[in-house]
Amino acid sequence: MRILHLLASPFFSGPAENVALLAQAQRAAGHEVTVAVDRLRKEVLAEEPAAPRFHALGLLDEGGLELSVKSPPWRMWRDLRRLKARSVDVVHSHFSHDHLLARWGRPAGATLVRSLHAPRSLRSSLPVADAYTVPASSLLPRLEAKGKPASVLPALVDARFEPAKDRAVLRRELGLTGAPVIGMVSTFQPSRRHGVGVEAFALYLRREPEARFVLVGDGGLVEQTRQQVSALGLSQAVTFAGYQQGDAFARWLQALDEVWLLGLGNDWSARAAAQARACGVRVVAVNEGALPDLADVVVREPSPEAVVEAAMSRQMAPVNHPSNAQIAADILSLYSRVRPAR
Repeated sequence: MRILHLLASPFFSGPAENVALLAQAQRAAGHEVTVAVDRLRKEVLAEEPAAPRFHALGLLDEGGLELSVKSPPWRMWRDLRRLKARSVDVVHSHFSHDHLLARWGRPAGATLVRSLHAPRSLRSSLPVADAYTVPASSLLPRLEAKGKPASVLPALVDARFEPAKDRAVLRRELGLTGAPVIGMVSTFQPSRRHGVGVEAFALYLRREPEARFVLVGDGGLVEQTRQQVSALGLSQAVTFAGYQQGDAFARWLQALDEVWLLGLGNDWSARAAAQARACGVRVVAVNEGALPDLADVVVREPSPEAVVEAAMSRQMAPVNHPSNAQIAADILSLYSRVRPAR
């Protein structure tokens, strides 16, 4: 099949990494796959730009689509005409802008699949497509009730995420001391509840005085979180690792004993939880998106006391997360199920 993914974002964050891994796995299965991204916004502050990364992977679509929510109407119209002239079997759209474009610029004979990456996209005015994907099994019934063909698109995991060969050596290289080492790995924004995590760690430290807390990421609430850490007298036990990507991010994750995932952003596939599990890191998480499917223990409510209760339970849960090849096969099967009806 000739597959074109539409991803109207200039950032290699949120769903972008999942799309890249899915496209790679589909290509490895013998299909012709490219990914079109936002080509208008080139100055991307604080986050990795998407176009260079997709180009390096050999996946960047060169069909002339600007694919940006910031494009003026006449350039959006140009995108529509260019998409309509394409010769592809499947158009797989990932954001609302993509789907608007694909809805009216669908190439002749192409199947249209829409991925919903967060529940806010699953609304009564859901645009028409041949099939849909959702990031968590808990969202499937809402589509099935509408009679829509749908499948779960779980988090795909890059091969770099594996248990550390020597965690003690890795921690020394990263300047980490003490144990256990607990982390939060996410953008500093309200939905991720860093404030709850810091308060929980203050309580946890009373019971585990040698524990250390690692905060990986950046965002608008970094300084506020630093002030909270200082006010609680935790500065000696907390490391702000900053924004990490690629191999560096994997190393920080591998160094942890446990990760606290206390909220999701615009990607409910809970990729960080899947990455942590692949690294052999225990996952303590709230009940959002796909997190319950990947957590060792689910926090009953997003409060500091409940986080500590879950962390101290030491509960471990087996998780049989599908491989990237299996996920790609399932999505290709979804394409095939709806194609004959056209």
